[in-house]
Amino acid sequence: MSQALPVQRLGSRLPTLRTVLTLDAMSCLLLGLGLTVFSASLSPLLGLPATLLQGAGLVLLPCAALMWIAARQTRPSPMLVWLIVLGNLAWSAASLWVAWIAFTPTALGLTFVLAQAAFVLAMAGLEWRGRARPR
Repeated sequence: MSQALPVQRLGSRLPTLRTVLTLDAMSCLLLGLGLTVFSASLSPLLGLPATLLQGAGLVLLPCAALMWIAARQTRPSPMLVWLIVLGNLAWSAASLWVAWIAFTPTALGLTFVLAQAAFVLAMAGLEWRGRARPR
């Protein structure tokens, strides 16, 4: 007879909410700065208007600050976490709109938009899961 292996709960291996918020804040800051500073250079590579890229970059900067504030709280405010999760869901939805409806990005642009949308969606999921156990 074989023995069943113990199953480890997935929740015990997930990062803390504060860790996810910190990662989300840092990724927003880096992407925001990159899109803002390099929008003109990225535009032909991605097949997206420079004004769209720069605007997206500028939007990400206060988002990064908000996430950083939440991450520094001992117990992040539930309302603030909800706002961040909803913002991430909205960003992912807007990214799909940009990729498939509003514009015709290059293959690199499509990959970039979809990859960052998937990352942001994953952050929203981890933040949603982590709201019950913030530390």
